[in-house]
Order: sequence, then structure tokens, then C-alpha cells
Amino acid sequence: MPHRFDLAAIGAGLVVANEAEALVAALAGGVAVVTAPPGTGKTTFVPPLVADLLSETSPGGDAPSRSSGRAPTVLLTQPRRVAVRAAAARIAQLDGSPLGRAIGFTVRGERVLDPAHRIEALTPGVLLRRLLRDPDLPGVGAVILDEVHERSLDGDLLLGMLAEVRALRDDLIVVAMSATLDARRVADLLGSDDAAAPIVDVPSALHPLRVDYAPFDHPRLDDRGVSREFLAHLAGVAAEAQRSEGCDALVFVPGAREVDELVSLLRSRVPGHGTSAVDVLPLHGRLEPRAQDRAVRGRLHGDPPRIVVSTSLAESSLTVPGVRLVVDAGLSREVRRDRARSMTGLVTVSASRSSVVQRAGRAARLGPGRAVRAYSEADFARMPADAAPEIAAADLTDAALLLAAWGTPRGEGLALPTRPPAAAMREAEHVLRTLELVNDTGSITTFGARVAQLPIGAREARALLSGSTALEDRTRVAEIVAAMTGDHRDAGADLARVLRELRAGRSPGAATWRRESQRLRRIVDAEFETTSEAAADTRAPGTTATATATQHSSVGASPGPVVALARPEWIARRVASGSRAYVLASGTRAALPEGSPLLGSEWIAVREVQRADGRAADGTGAVIRLAAPLTDADARHFGASLLAEQRSAQIVDGRVQVREERRLGAILLASTPVAATPADTAPAIARLVRDDGLGALTWSDAAKALRGRMALVHAQLGAPWPAMHDAALLASIDDWLGPDLARLSGRAGLHSLDLAAALRRLLPWPEAARLDELAPERLPVPSGGSARIAYPDVSDEGGRPVVAVKLQELFGLAVTPRLVDGRVPVLFHLLSPARKPLAVTDDLESFWNGPYQQVRKEMRGRYPKHPWPEDPWTAPATARTKRASARP
Repeated sequence: MPHRFDLAAIGAGLVVANEAEALVAALAGGVAVVTAPPGTGKTTFVPPLVADLLSETSPGGDAPSRSSGRAPTVLLTQPRRVAVRAAAARIAQLDGSPLGRAIGFTVRGERVLDPAHRIEALTPGVLLRRLLRDPDLPGVGAVILDEVHERSLDGDLLLGMLAEVRALRDDLIVVAMSATLDARRVADLLGSDDAAAPIVDVPSALHPLRVDYAPFDHPRLDDRGVSREFLAHLAGVAAEAQRSEGCDALVFVPGAREVDELVSLLRSRVPGHGTSAVDVLPLHGRLEPRAQDRAVRGRLHGDPPRIVVSTSLAESSLTVPGVRLVVDAGLSREVRRDRARSMTGLVTVSASRSSVVQRAGRAARLGPGRAVRAYSEADFARMPADAAPEIAAADLTDAALLLAAWGTPRGEGLALPTRPPAAAMREAEHVLRTLELVNDTGSITTFGARVAQLPIGAREARALLSGSTALEDRTRVAEIVAAMTGDHRDAGADLARVLRELRAGRSPGAATWRRESQRLRRIVDAEFETTSEAAADTRAPGTTATATATQHSSVGASPGPVVALARPEWIARRVASGSRAYVLASGTRAALPEGSPLLGSEWIAVREVQRADGRAADGTGAVIRLAAPLTDADARHFGASLLAEQRSAQIVDGRVQVREERRLGAILLASTPVAATPADTAPAIARLVRDDGLGALTWSDAAKALRGRMALVHAQLGAPWPAMHDAALLASIDDWLGPDLARLSGRAGLHSLDLAAALRRLLPWPEAARLDELAPERLPVPSGGSARIAYPDVSDEGGRPVVAVKLQELFGLAVTPRLVDGRVPVLFHLLSPARKPLAVTDDLESFWNGPYQQVRKEMRGRYPKHPWPEDPWTAPATARTKRASARP
């Protein structure tokens, strides 16, 4: 008989247990969305409830499958490894069973799970790769996605993929759970065409909560992140609040560095022994599991009060028992993408208000609590309402590979909570093509399918497999990859020195690095054991049999080739002898730290780059934080996918000059002058215009007028009318000017271009037929003639279309004409008979009824031959003198 959980014991005191009947009813359809605040017990109670349901019957009413001799299992995802272990341990404890028997867990590098288990806790990344191996999830009866509100990239992908799996396996139960969630959106995504998934809303169990503010009068962040002054302020606030309340406290800071620094500060401020002793404990993802477990297990009998200093992982996905006091820095570490430099990293920003509210709520789960915000109420009001989903800012390389492996390149056709940004996805797909993991259509390659299965990032998996193919010493390659991915640092950015320190055990992270190296070695061994020699020959650049001998010595001497296999677009060359600045193949420039041992290397393979200013960046805008040297031969070999030859044409002194260039990405390797051909002229002139700007062209009055007309219509109506500012025209120069360039012989011929005709190529059809109606060249006036409309320069965003016309030609006109479907009034410059300005107005009615009389008084003696009637409303409009007007 399958194990049955003691739901009464597990649910004792948990608010969510009161909703058991509603949960069972919702699960009758096989899918449900559960919203429950932190501390209500959803993570502890719902998985055993679902497991017992599966023991009894499937959603359709049939007996559960016994083909494997056991009831279907429940998979429970948690966004972080520490939360996975904690959730499994808590359920096992309440169930009275050993960890691993009825419930176990799987995280990267660790698995505690008996064959007869009923529940398996795991991270979203582990489940994603399991889905790629076998989308049917054999033996699995339910998947519970917890903390969906965090909007992690892996979590969003799982929602989309599991929605597809349910379409094929209607017996699979899928539950999405969250503390705060756009429940309706998720319910629609997981539901069927006929109906959304049912939503079970578990009420909050909050007790009274007192919220205080402790403002800090200086910026909380400086150039290095959280300022030391703010951390000192936070330590003082936390120590005083804990002393006042005398209870367990939870302090939120944005990252592991701040956790460790604040722990050190607090231990110097609170008593460490005696009857008033306070235990200060860190909690973050880089700690050893034993240290993490100590922070989350709760205070044992006889233990002193605790201050647990944590990152956001204790915000919702992890409960720290016994907390009645929360102290919040109001900061968060979030992914940000610098697309101009192709860099992604974690940056410290203000937390969202929803996160701050969740953090404070941790103090009021067991009874009345207190939250102290170490900033002002004005700071809280300025915080964003919610954090952006990770998919909006992350490097999408790994996600793009998983989507390609799933059979939905770029996520096309997959129902996702948020669509991936198109530009970021194009960039990710370009990277995957460079790594030879997808083909030109975005479909996954054979080598890419192997890489996607591995429990490691796409770049690192590619380096691990290809490096191991090229080098017999798999252990060394595994060590290099582990050092690349382990957040290890060196002041000189020297990866080789990092490796030496790790091997010698002198680095603080040496034990973790050693375990990760062993895990990676097991991964690559297992991969090569299950892959035939023929399949192993599907290799990335740099792993062919002819190159193996030369690679063996270079990889063995330096980690550079392994780094280059992971990031070929970050192979870099020094810009000049003695310089700290390097140009990367991606086009980014970055500088090595001063005094780096890598400064003598012409070529390096860069692993990590960080935005920076001032002297540290040597004028490049970025600093290299981790790299390894490369030989010239290795740079060209491992960057082979980026090698390209091209002709570069430009106009010099009126002549077309051409050079043939060989480049590794943006790095110029060689440049040779060659004879120009007629086909080089158009690119040369286009380059001239891009370099010198549109001022290099000769703009006729007709072209200027047309550009102004089209600019006004675009400003008012938008697409499909094209933008006319310089940047837009330069970006599309091949579309509108390209057809005219090939016939020109050099710069001297630029004046012959008909730019008005060229611009008309950008007019959208069929809308172009309305241009003369929306923005005419001339405006009819009451005198029977017409006046030219002068449209504003494209650089004048607030400019108005102007009509300069003799005042007498407008007699009787009351309503000011308006352009672009009535959106823009014409601005009249009213002129004297000598065409001198008399008045400027866009309200003719007001002018005739007021200022006109003063103008008449001043002008009738100066221009007596012209009409200046007392009543301009009834006088005939004319462009002629009084005598000429009187003639028949």
C-alpha cells in the first residue's frame, strides 16, 4: 500500500487546512490555482493532500495506475535550493517519517529520495530538464508549482510547458501556488478552452502588525552597491529593535555580501554570551546546507534569541519560524540587461512595495508583530508597485535553448505569462548559433539537444562537453568550469590565479568548488558513457580531431580555451601595446584592473565584465572581472564561428577607396587595400552619409518641405507613417536612398540626388494617397489664391505649420484652418502690403474682433492704396489695391 500522510497532524494549526474541502473540489478538474499569504501553510499541506488524493483516485475517477507497482508521485517545485530542502524536511518532520522515504528532494548536486517516495521537492531547473528528457512525466501524477508570483524565468517556462503537457495528459494534476499572484492570468493559462482553472483563495492569518520607519538621511547605495554607512545604520536599527522586543528577528538585505557584512556588524553590537546573549545567523543561497538548515529550523529549547540576516529567499518561499520582528533594508537584487554591451548582471535597486509588504508580514504570522523599515515613508511611496518578471530583463540564452529543445523556438506558439522581448530573444538565438546549439531557423541541433539536457547553463555545458572532447583530462575541464560559475573573485581578474587558490584550499569557497567540480566530472563522464563516438563527433568549433593535439597543450596550460568555448563572443584583443583596454569580439570595450597579471596578454578570453566609470574602466565604460590568456592561434581557432571577411568601402577626397578586411567579430585582424568596383559605390556613399550625417546630402526646398510634411503627420498619427528624424532616416537609408546610390560615381554626385522622390519611397500605402489632404503643400485663402505652408523643422518638436499671407487676403475668415484631420491649427503670420509682419495668430476670430483695429489705425496711413475696412468681416478678401479691386 502506498504511504498515506497524516493530514490532521500536518495541517494542525495551518490556515490552509481549513480550505481542504475547497482544494479537493477544485482539483476535481485536474488543475487549480491557490493564492495564500506566506505562513498559511500551503507549501506544507497541499502536497500531502494531493498525494493522498492520487492514492485514492485519479481526477477522472479511475483507479490510479499501478503499472509501476506504486501510486503516482507528486512533484513540488521551489524557486531556490534552500527552500527545496526546507520544504521537504518540514513535511517529513510533521509526517513523522525519515527525510527521503515518503518525501525527498532533488537539487543541483544533491538527491535524497527513496524509490518508494510519494513527494519529490525540486527546483524548476531540475524539472525543466526532466521534461525535456520525457515530456510525459511517467510515474508522476501531479506537479505543484510554488511561489509562482516570483516570476522567475524557469518558473514562467514551466507554466507554459506544463500547460502543453496537460493538453496531452489530462490525468496530470497541475497546481500553481503563490503568496501574491495575478491569479486570473495563471488560471486562464492553465485552464482549457472552455473554462479557466478554479482559484482557491486562502485568507490571511495575519495578527496585528506595527510598522515603524527609521529614516536614513543619505543615499542607501553608492558606487559599490549598498553603502557601508547604510549597513551601519541598519545594524544599529536591528540591534536596538531586537533589544526592545526581546524576540527572534529577521533582517532583509539584498545579497550575500550584505548578509555577511551585516552579520559581522551585528555580532559586534549584540551580546554574545550570558543571559542576554543573541545569536546572529546568516541565510543566503551560497551558504553550506548545514548553515542554511540552522537558520531555518527555528530556535530550540534553551537557545538564545536569534537575529537571522537573510536575502529575499525568506520573503515568501522560505519560512523562518518564531519571528516576531522584521527589519527591512528595502532593497532587492534584480537582473538587469545592458544590451548595448551585451552584459547581464545583478544590480541592487529599491524593492517593490509588494515585496516590502510581504517581508513585513513575516512578523505577524504567530501573533502580534513589528516591522521596522530602515528608510523613510517617502522612500516607500517611491518604490515600484511590483517587480518586473525576470524574462523582461534576463539574458535569454538558456531559455532560448530550452524553448528550442521543447520544439517551440523563440517561444512561438507557447502560452507564457509574459512574452520574451523580441530583441533579447534575437540576441540569445544569435549566441546559440555562435555556439552551434541551434541552426539558422532556430531549431535545435544534435549537439544542442545534448547540451540542453545537462543540469548546467548552455554556455558552461558547451564548454564542458567540447573541452572534454578536446582534452583527455576531464577533471581539469570540470575544475575550470566550476571556477567560472562559482562567483569566485580575483583583484586582477586572473582566472588562473583563482584556480590556484581553490586547488590549494586558500579560497573561502574551496570546499564548494571542489564539490561542484566533482559533480561536473560525473556529468561529463555520464554523458560520454551514453553517447557513441559518432555522436561525440558532433562538436563545437575547436574540437575537431585535427586540432586536438594543439588544443591539448593550450588547454592544459591555461583555462582560456575553456572560457572561449563558453563565450566566443567575449574573446578579446588588446587595443594597443601597454594598454589596459581590450575590444571584445562582440564590439564591447572593457579594461583589465590596474596591476592585473593578464596585462601582458595580447589576447584573452573574458568570463565576466561589469559596467564601470572613471579610472578603473580606462575610458571604456566597463571593467573585466574574470578572464584568462589566449594565444593568437587559440583565439582564431575557438572564435572560428565569428571569423568573417568583408569589403569596406568609403569615400576619401571624392574617390571610393576599398579595403578587404578579415575580422573576428568586431576585432579587426587584417586590412588590405583593393581596387574599387562599381558595386562598392553605393555602400561607400551610404557609409559617408552615416558618418557625416544627413547634412552630407543636398536638400532642395521641395525635399525639405516634403520631409516636414511627413514628419508632422507621423508626429500626430504615428505608424504606419514613417519617422523623419535623422536617426530614423539614417537607419533606413538603404530603403529610401539605396536605389539611387549605385548610379553615382563619388561624393561629387551627391548634389544630383532627388531626395524628395527618394523620401516618397517611405510613404505607406494606401495611406500615402491622403498626404495632400492631411498635410497639403499650400493652403487656399479667401482672396481666391493660395499660400505656401511652411512646415517646422524635424528637430523642432513643438514647431507649428506656418502660413505667411497678406492680411487683406483673409478678410471674412473666422475659423482657423487645421491640418492632419483637424489636429493641428495653422499659425498665420499676417503681413503688410510690403510683406512685413503685422501679427501672429492661430485665432483669427479673436484677431478681427480685437487687435485688428489697432493694426488698421497704424497701417491705413502708411498704405493708403490698400483696403483697411472698419469691418473686416464683410469686406471682400483681396490681394490687390483698392483701385485694382475696383476695376471690372
